Amino acid sequence: MLTFNGPVRTLCNGVSRRDVLRLGTLSVGGLSLPQLLRAEQQAGAGDSRKAVIMIYMCGAPGHQDMYDLKMQAPAEIRGEFQPIATNVPGIEICEHMPRLAGIMDLRVPLRSVYGSPDGDHDSFICYTGRSKRQQPPGGWPSFGSTISQLLGPRNAAVPPFVGLSPDTGHPPYGSPGHPGFLGISNSAFRPSGPAQKDMVLNGIDAARLDDRRMLQRSVDRLRQARDNGGMLEAMDSFTQQAFDILTSSRLVEALDISREPQHVRDRYGEGDSRNFGDGAPRNLQHFLVARRLVEAGCRVVTLNFGRWDFHSDNFNGMKNTHLPQFDQGLSALISDLHERGLDKDVAVVAWGEFGRTPQINKDAGRDHWPQVGGGLLAGGGFRTGQVIGATDRLGAEIAERPVHFGEVLATLYRHLGIGLETTLRDFAGRPQYVMDQRPPLPELLG
Repeated sequence: MLTFNGPVRTLCNGVSRRDVLRLGTLSVGGLSLPQLLRAEQQAGAGDSRKAVIMIYMCGAPGHQDMYDLKMQAPAEIRGEFQPIATNVPGIEICEHMPRLAGIMDLRVPLRSVYGSPDGDHDSFICYTGRSKRQQPPGGWPSFGSTISQLLGPRNAAVPPFVGLSPDTGHPPYGSPGHPGFLGISNSAFRPSGPAQKDMVLNGIDAARLDDRRMLQRSVDRLRQARDNGGMLEAMDSFTQQAFDILTSSRLVEALDISREPQHVRDRYGEGDSRNFGDGAPRNLQHFLVARRLVEAGCRVVTLNFGRWDFHSDNFNGMKNTHLPQFDQGLSALISDLHERGLDKDVAVVAWGEFGRTPQINKDAGRDHWPQVGGGLLAGGGFRTGQVIGATDRLGAEIAERPVHFGEVLATLYRHLGIGLETTLRDFAGRPQYVMDQRPPLPELLG
């Protein structure tokens, strides 16, 4: 029997599930694989190559230690890092990100991101652009789940939404983005390391698979006689998608980075696949897998990286573990997409849930600062080589061009062809806009 096992996940709707695929039952934790892969066809979705890679920087990195250094501030605020010039005149970033400095023309630092309602650690704001307060019945869906619902798969053998985020000690750090009121059928597909080998027909040839498919159809016909609501009939197309995945090597090959030339793998690096404290790994191979997945047809890939919650020893933690590896992985991804001609099709966003305090505390750390944070955008055919937003002399308050999380996500929806007038039905049947009518960032649009 074909199986795919992973750790227990608890979804935002309270459902506990395992990433378990069984060929005999086509089930995922009691839910059908076809249901998990369900997608509605939409006019215009077609074979569009457009995709989004979202990198969640668990625990919120310090904006003033990455893209917004404050060299005119007192020492207890500016810290020990120095700025370096980038390949765009007049723009400087942290000295510990030399690779990203060399491709400043391909990206856009955001220096004035706001919208986190409090200082709690949660990926929710990054994946939804919304507060967790006053949610509709079922809860707000993530960007990936919304795209899964609206556009469905571009290729039948590749799920539209893949989450590379492994589980973490602090559960919100490990979320790939929850489906909310769109239901578990729009959850992220979550491949888990060694279980990749179980996603192929080991020991089962196509003829035997066809026999099982015929048997399943026979059983379904019997059940349909009692299915007054027609639900089983509606699942036929989703069942076909499940068999498409099982009979195609496309997804498995996308997850297999050994197919890449060694020099490409070296460019991305390996990082560290172990979780960092209660946060995520600094797994640089996930950046490469994300690129391979969007090439294979995935529309949205999410991944998590590190644990940036440095309440103590901030500068050693940043320069010795996080910044150099993040610099390598993200610069490799952005450059690779550009060199492959995918920079107009694939948008990349990297950010955390808020910023860090201007004042360095007694333990040489920075604490939570929801007033303002930072982020980075690349690709998407955006106008790159610029900075959006600014903070005051101390990096404490927004001084120029506030950028809400929702505006960034609205820009990404537009990139994928989703208009802000688009609505989805919550559990109560009420229509909900995909993004609260927040406008896309005009600075990015050609």
